[in-house]
Amino acid sequence: MAKQRIEYIDAMRGFTMILVVYSHICHFCLGDSLLGFNAVFFLFRLPCFFFISGWLFETMARRPFWMVARRKMMVQLVPTFIFLFLLAPPPEFFHQLGALKGGYWFTFVLFEFFILYMLAVRLCWKWDFGVALLIALGAFVYARYYHVLLSSAVGWQIYAIKLLGFLSVVVWRYFLFFYIGAWVRRHFEAFIRWTDKPLVILAITIVFAFVASTPHKNHLIYEILRFYIGGISGMWMVFCFFRLSASWLQRIHLSKPLQYVGTRTLDIYLLHYFFLPRFLLPYAGLLQNYNNSAIEFLVILSIALLVLGVTLLASYVIRLNHFLGHYLFGVN
Repeated sequence: MAKQRIEYIDAMRGFTMILVVYSHICHFCLGDSLLGFNAVFFLFRLPCFFFISGWLFETMARRPFWMVARRKMMVQLVPTFIFLFLLAPPPEFFHQLGALKGGYWFTFVLFEFFILYMLAVRLCWKWDFGVALLIALGAFVYARYYHVLLSSAVGWQIYAIKLLGFLSVVVWRYFLFFYIGAWVRRHFEAFIRWTDKPLVILAITIVFAFVASTPHKNHLIYEILRFYIGGISGMWMVFCFFRLSASWLQRIHLSKPLQYVGTRTLDIYLLHYFFLPRFLLPYAGLLQNYNNSAIEFLVILSIALLVLGVTLLASYVIRLNHFLGHYLFGVN
């Protein structure tokens, strides 16, 4: 039986995937991750993705553990290492197995979140929120002092830190957003009753705008609050927008394209690195000279949409072959 899809969830996921490509254009092709409002997008982009992933996973979490783990391993881990191998062949491949996996950390960490969530729900069901919060906060603190710990480590400590690096523990700080997505799915009716109120949505938007206007500071508690308050309010704001504006998006013919992108997020994530126009890096200064975030946004968005189109075309061609579609994108 075909899996029933929720249109506004696919549209939200498509929107978030476009922002991922947008961010990588800024970082890899223009050498400045803060161009074109990307500092604002950073606050909610990955929280939205992990929120959606938790939302979608919740219905699978109580199925037989090894069945789910095996299925997710084929979809998340096998394609990750195949594409990393293609992008960075040996010996460079072995140097890319740290926390960020040469850019392919998201799918690797998502698999770990599936496992962590199933264990938390099954073994700590009365305290699963506390476990999720502890994992996220512990990872945030560890990420902040990672380089200090590594520089002072000796003997077996170096190997322990490298193992934690391979496991990408520094980005487990996003686990709380994954957990919240699953929690919202579990208590969806109550969540909707509360968040349907215009004043609540307005308050969330104001909170996010306030956090987005605050600067980074070298203070642990401040950065933790900024990261989680900004992430939760941002993903909540985006979720409410797509849920409540589904008919409006259809009228302006944006819903279907966003939904299609939302159904190909894994393909896009794995493929788009091969099509990033890194040759633009020497010309990045020309764009920065305008010192205008609106112009930067329009130029970067145009490049991102072009990369997205080429990536979707490559995805379509690859999926024509069942063997490649199965092992590269987890297609059944």
